[in-house]
Amino acid sequence: MPKPGKGNAKSSEKVVHPYSRKAAYLAREEIRLKKKDRQRSDKATRLNSIGEKLLWFQEQLDPEKKTYSRKEACDLVERYLQRFDSELEQIELMNGIKGRQGRLHGAREAVIKQTIERERALYEGIGFEIPDIINGKHLKTFSEWTGDLKKLPNLKLRKVSNKGLETKNDEEDKHEEAEADKHTEEDEDDDDEQLDEKVLMSA
Repeated sequence: MPKPGKGNAKSSEKVVHPYSRKAAYLAREEIRLKKKDRQRSDKATRLNSIGEKLLWFQEQLDPEKKTYSRKEACDLVERYLQRFDSELEQIELMNGIKGRQGRLHGAREAVIKQTIERERALYEGIGFEIPDIINGKHLKTFSEWTGDLKKLPNLKLRKVSNKGLETKNDEEDKHEEAEADKHTEEDEDDDDEQLDEKVLMSA
């Protein structure tokens, strides 16, 4: 009859004492891995959100235009801020049916309204960020973008606000574009690094 293997009783993994240094290390490692996964997921969500916004603006571009004025850029932003109008109308119609109890799609409606409110506050304040379609060179790069999220750092963004839009004229728009072209080559490397960080960290 064969003898049982030596140390057979100890073949299973040794139980880690809950107050040992190894236990503390394993706990920290688990927290670190969870945090890393959450950050990776959050970054992917942000990139997808930014990508969807840029694709929307790309779809609105006029292929015949070589550049946009500030007013035209603001008109596009206004249309973008109204992109949920038809969905909100459908929700309102469904909830307006007589005899219906409770409000349908209430959570979705709340998210949409919060999003619009936040975006409009930016547009009417410090500026809403869009692809730089006012600068001809940047517009060309953006129009040729294939939607690859890895190429986002190559796209130039700018903030657009409706503040003082009525007093802004075409000559000032042209001056802004000339200034942008003047500085593009000087600080292109720095801009790429800053934009990369901005794209990855923006909400």
